[in-house]
Amino acid sequence: MKNARWLDLGSGIGLVVASMVGAGVFLSAGFMAQELSAGLILVAWGVGAVLAMAGARTYAEASVLIPRSGGEYRYLSELIHPAVGYLAGWASLLVGFAAPTAISAYGASAFAQTVVGAGDTRLGATALILVLTLLHAAGLRLSKWTQNSLILVNAILIVGFIAVGLSLGSHEWPTWVAPNRTDDFVALPFARSLFFVAYAFSGWNAAAYAAEEFHNPVRDVPRAMLIGCGLVGILYLLVNWVLVANLTPEQAKIVFQYEEARVTLGHIVAQQFLGGVGSSIMSVAIAIAMLSSMSAMLLVGPRVYAEMARDGFLPSVLRGQPGAPPRTSVFVQGTLAVILLHLHSIGELLSNVAGVLVLFSALVAVGLFLVRRRRPHLASPRPQALFAAFVYASSSAWMLYSAFRSRTGLLPWLGVVAVAGLGGYLVTERRRGRART
Repeated sequence: MKNARWLDLGSGIGLVVASMVGAGVFLSAGFMAQELSAGLILVAWGVGAVLAMAGARTYAEASVLIPRSGGEYRYLSELIHPAVGYLAGWASLLVGFAAPTAISAYGASAFAQTVVGAGDTRLGATALILVLTLLHAAGLRLSKWTQNSLILVNAILIVGFIAVGLSLGSHEWPTWVAPNRTDDFVALPFARSLFFVAYAFSGWNAAAYAAEEFHNPVRDVPRAMLIGCGLVGILYLLVNWVLVANLTPEQAKIVFQYEEARVTLGHIVAQQFLGGVGSSIMSVAIAIAMLSSMSAMLLVGPRVYAEMARDGFLPSVLRGQPGAPPRTSVFVQGTLAVILLHLHSIGELLSNVAGVLVLFSALVAVGLFLVRRRRPHLASPRPQALFAAFVYASSSAWMLYSAFRSRTGLLPWLGVVAVAGLGGYLVTERRRGRART
């Protein structure tokens, strides 16, 4: 099936920004301020931006070499082995998109209810998932309009927060001292802080999942990832300056009550400047940011399943029709998100599989070094791309190592998942072989 070319550079940048921006940037500094100085918090966000840009540069090169949809599924299938791509595809289906869609829906519903009044949060989240699923399944034009509208409103609200913070807030360098600061071991809390930062920066690869639906994928997909990631990096640094310049660590402890109170650091700062109205506007802003993120995931995630169906690894009904979104894949992701939303163990599920997602994106970086061996007909990756891939793969390996050390049960669990996935691949590949003969 030949995909419709309906995405442009602006839409691609919007996808990346929408996938990256959420509540995390308004929470992370609160945890970090208990151990780090304001300067180190800003340095951590700068380091996070560099690592995210290294990842975006890595994927930009992969998208030029392999200008096809599917993200990790497609890149790992081509650069390492189809079995590895198959595992990445299933991780995307079950974890990479469906579960985060459920979490974002729950957050959007909760923040909306702080403005409009009480209600059933899960019921509201279910309604949001169903509405966005229908919008993205209805047609390409409506899908694009929905996504572009949400990201435009989201961008206006975040830029507005920064503008208010810079104009009405403090311009002096913060003098507060972190209550749990330990000068002799600052490297350890700084390293821990990078996990918060890395989570807030995730989503910079969104454009790669729908590459074949861009008017000019070789040009627009890498630019969308790099420009989108760069813009978010600048926004994040400005947001965190507003936060550390206007809040003390004691005030920032509000983040420890986030699950119950649904209050972020952004709420506290906005209330300082604009009173109760500012706090309400902040709730609306975060709800829209989460809606925008949900919308992006419901747009790009189904493209992975459609690609797997096109290759014979999933039922052909998931492929969709030319000139239309892969509707069945969209409905599958929406349905899985609703199911996960109503499972009490969803937080534990996300915690268990976070390492899987880091692993597959790091493997894409490793795959660039294997291009000449696996795909000699492709052009050699450029030196700057290989350097970026080395930086990203190394930082990911360090994060995985730290995760395995702190959670010793994670490695065996990943092993079980890998064995089960490979078994599924062998069964499916055998069936595909029989079909070809």
